[in-house]
Formats: sequence, C-alpha cells, structure tokens
Amino acid sequence: MSHHRQTRREFVTGAAALAAGTTFGRLTQAESKKKFRLNYIVGACMYGTKPLAEILPEVRKCGASTVEFWARPHGNQREQVDELGVGAVQELLKKNKVRLGSMTCFKYGVFGMQPEMKLVKALGGDMVICNTVGPRNLKGEALKTAVKALAEKLKPHVAAAEKIGVRIGIENHSGTIINSPASQLMLMDLLPSPHIGMALAGYHMPQDPGLIGKHIVRLGERLVHFQAWEHGMGCSKKLPKAQELMQMPGRGPLDFQPIVAGLKKIKFAGRVEIFMHPVPRGVPILGTTQKVTDEINRARAYLDKFADAV
Repeated sequence: MSHHRQTRREFVTGAAALAAGTTFGRLTQAESKKKFRLNYIVGACMYGTKPLAEILPEVRKCGASTVEFWARPHGNQREQVDELGVGAVQELLKKNKVRLGSMTCFKYGVFGMQPEMKLVKALGGDMVICNTVGPRNLKGEALKTAVKALAEKLKPHVAAAEKIGVRIGIENHSGTIINSPASQLMLMDLLPSPHIGMALAGYHMPQDPGLIGKHIVRLGERLVHFQAWEHGMGCSKKLPKAQELMQMPGRGPLDFQPIVAGLKKIKFAGRVEIFMHPVPRGVPILGTTQKVTDEINRARAYLDKFADAV
C-alpha cells in the first residue's frame, strides 16, 4: 500500500504547482535550501466577530502574511465580505499588506462550496476548508466502502477546484468519515489531485504526539493546512478561561516537538494556524484584541522553539 501511495505522490508532485509556488506543502528547490520555518496563517475567528478593519492590522503582528476568514457561528468574516463587498475587502487586505489564504465555511457543507471557491479566488485566496459527512467510527470493509463513495461524490468538486484554481482542504472532524488516520489516507489515495488535501486539525487526532508526527509524514504533500490545536480540556462546554486556553499549543499537555519534527521532515510549506475554539463560538478567545495577538504570539514562540531545534 505504501508503494502505491508513493507512486501517486510522485505523480501529484510532478503534475502541477499552484499559484502559491508549492505542491501540497513541499518546498520548491530554491526554498529547500533555506532554514525551515513554519508558515503561519491567522484564523480571523480568534478575534471573534471584530471588524475586519480591526483584525487585519494584527495579522503581521502575529508573524503571518495570510489570514483565514471564517463563517458563523465561529466568526463572521465571511458575512462581512457580503456586507462590505469584495472590492472593499480587497482594499482592506491591500492596505494591511495581508493576503487571504483560505476560508473555512462549514455551514454550506463540502458539496456546497463551489460558490465559495469562486469568492476565495476573487479575494486572492487559494483554499476552501470544510469537513465532510458521517457516519463515524466505521472500520474494515464498511469504512472502505464509505470512503470510496465519498471520493466519487467529491470528484466533480475537485474538478471545479482545479478549474477555478483553488484547493479543497478536508478537515478531519470527529463527527465525520474522514476522522481516523486510515480514512484520511484512503481518501487521498482515491483522489490523487493537487487540488484536494487534508486540513489536519490536531484537536481531532488521538492526543499522541508521536502518532500525529508520523501521520504528518505519511500524508506528505497531501497535507495542505495544519491547525496547531490540541484537545486540552475540550471546547464543548464553558470552562474557566485558563482551562479553555489549554487548547492552545504550549498550554495543554500535548508535546508539539514530534509534531513539528514531522512537519520539518516533509519540509512542510503549507500554512500553520494557531487555533482554539472559545465557548460560546463567535467570541474572541480573550477580552481584547491585543490580548488575542499576544496569546497567538506566545504559542508561536513555543512552536518556533521546536522548529529551530528539531
């Protein structure tokens, strides 16, 4: 099985590079000689539903040049695009020297994302992120059958992404078929296209740093986005802020050293999003914009320590 996957990966690597200049997270030859650094993207929903005019100046303060817009209930940046208009959002991005990287929009479902692909492209982005559908916890032949059926349903959407010039990032959400490492690899084998890959959320993986690091290596260039996000004490019920923040890298028990080592081993050039979910959804993770930025930078320093060391 591994030989078969490698053959397909070689095909994908040689097939196409998107506008970002990478092929599924692998560095170009010139970039490969540079010191490995994590390529950060800021999840705008970390600031809740603050105006884009307030969020976008924070992006570069967080060591990033790209931003991810979220839709309700997690944020409302997607809705702000409708309110402000594409042109006005383009101007805000330009003013703050920030580029839209991706947009996460669960409310339409993965089979309703084609209009969002066009919008992301119009705003200068290159990826839409969404989860798939259930059932969960399948095994054996039942899992293979379900993943194969999902892959068939996704094929026209992958073709649309190729035509538009964007990628689809599939999140490994806990309530979906594509939750386990095995199911993720199955789907990637069935869809050998540079226009779809895994948007891997650490929160939804088994909280085993060695396992996550090895899975990153197995995904290789099929990893297109990584959420630096751990389970901590969860995000389904209201907790004291210190406990809620245990989802953030460096605050909970998950050791990110083997995870960053995996990213370095595959020379991951895709984007890394420092992330957590607040309760309730749609509020900033901390009380002020400055505090949110400071917390992202604290987590970034924690991750960069491993990037420098491994």
